[in-house]
Amino acid sequence: MKTLQELTLFDRFLFNETMEIPEAHEAVLRIILGDEKLKLLSQVQTEKEMQTAPWLRSIRLDTFSMDQDKTIYNTESQKRRNTDLIKRSRFYQGVIDSSLLAPGTRSFNLLNDTCIIMITPFDLFGKGRYCYTFHPYCEEEPDLRLEDGAVRIFLNSHGTNRNEVSEELVALLEYMETMDADKIGDDSENLKKLHEYVEQIKASEEIGVKYMQKWEELEYEREDAREEGREEGREEGREEGLKQGLMEGREEGQITGRKVEEISVLRRLLKKKNRDEETVADDLDLSLEYVHKINELLSAYPMESDEEIVKRIL
Repeated sequence: MKTLQELTLFDRFLFNETMEIPEAHEAVLRIILGDEKLKLLSQVQTEKEMQTAPWLRSIRLDTFSMDQDKTIYNTESQKRRNTDLIKRSRFYQGVIDSSLLAPGTRSFNLLNDTCIIMITPFDLFGKGRYCYTFHPYCEEEPDLRLEDGAVRIFLNSHGTNRNEVSEELVALLEYMETMDADKIGDDSENLKKLHEYVEQIKASEEIGVKYMQKWEELEYEREDAREEGREEGREEGREEGLKQGLMEGREEGQITGRKVEEISVLRRLLKKKNRDEETVADDLDLSLEYVHKINELLSAYPMESDEEIVKRIL
C-alpha cells in the first residue's frame, strides 16, 4: 500500500480529493482547454454515481462540474490501461446526457454542452500525441462537424509532440504522473495553485486519517471474503486431493482453492452499492476485463457456489 505522500494524481484517492477543490479543478481545466476565463459555477462532485434506470448499469464519475457557460465536465484519471476506455467514454456520454433534461422538456436544444476528459499515463491510440480531441464529423464531408455540443478529450502523459501543444499542458501531465515540483516551472500560476492544494492535502492529518480508514475498510472486506473463500477452497482442495491422490491433483486443488478465495472476494465487493467493476479492479489490482467476466458469471448464475463459478473459468 502506498502512503498518502507517495500517491500521484493518477491514484484515484488523491485525484478525487484534489479535484473536489473547485479552484484546483478550475486550474486543471484551464490548462487542458487553454481557457484562462473558465470559471466553475457549482461545487465539484467526485465519485458521482449515475444511472438511467434502477435495473441498468450505473457509472461512478471521478469528477462532475459545470462552468459559467453551463458546460458540463466529466474529468477522469485512468491509471489502468483497460481496453474499453473508448466505449466507456461513450457510455458516460449517454448516461450524462440522459440526466440533463427534466421530464417533459420538449426541446433537445436545451441539452448542455458536455466535455468528457480522460487523463492517462499511456497512449491509448499509439500516435504519440499528448492530446486527442474528438468531435463527430461527416464521413462524406470531413470538414463538416456535427455540432451537437459533445466533445471527448483523451490526454496522454507520454506524448512526443511537444511542439504542437502548450508547455503548460505537458507540464501538467508530467506533474500528475511524477508529482515532481520541478516540472511546474515559474510561468504557470495554474500549476502552482494545483501543487499548493496537493501539498495541503498530503499534509492534512484529517485526510491522512480518511485515507487510512478507507484502506482499512477495504482490507477488512478483503479479509472477511478471503476467509470465506479459504474455507471453501480448503474443502475443494481436499476433495481434489482425495480424488487424485497425486501431486498433480494436490497442486490443482491448491490452484482451485486460491481461485475460489478470489471469487469469494469479488462476489462480496461487487455486491456493495459503492463498488463498481472499475473500483474493484483497482482495489484488487486485477484487470477490468477479468472482473467484468466474473461479474457477468455471478449475475448469470447467482445460485452457483464460488467453486462452481471457478470451474466455469478454469
